[in-house]
Amino acid sequence: MVRYLIIAAAAVLLSAGSFFLWKSRATRETLIPSAPAAVAGQAGAGAAQEDDEEGAASPPAADERTREQKRFDRADKDRSGRITLAEMLEPRRKPFAKLDTNGDGHLSFEEWTVKTHDKFADADKNRDGALVPTEFATTKVKTKSKPKCACGEASPS
Repeated sequence: MVRYLIIAAAAVLLSAGSFFLWKSRATRETLIPSAPAAVAGQAGAGAAQEDDEEGAASPPAADERTREQKRFDRADKDRSGRITLAEMLEPRRKPFAKLDTNGDGHLSFEEWTVKTHDKFADADKNRDGALVPTEFATTKVKTKSKPKCACGEASPS
């Protein structure tokens, strides 16, 4: 029974809150005065005529380009209106060159896994080509530990 009373009270409070929110928006809109008209001496004669015809000054035009159009423009380096394969691959050349250690233009599996090879070579202390448990333990990824929160603790003096 108590559950139903709590639900009913919550519904009444929610509807009352919605009503007051709606009423506050309605009165706020009517209380905001309209923008003053531009003075003819400040904006010039042409602008004053436009304002009189339209009723208010129009805001400056916003950039109509979409997110995809902006992305296309960034990729179109020569501004030809077309993206060539060379333009599409250009951002990937530097990372590829870093991995292509012998500079032959081909990425072998060993070049692609160079970090893993280096990590294995550093961990293999006895150079036998295999890792024992103590050597393997050195390959563990080192995570940054978060500082413990000193909230509520007395500061050291």
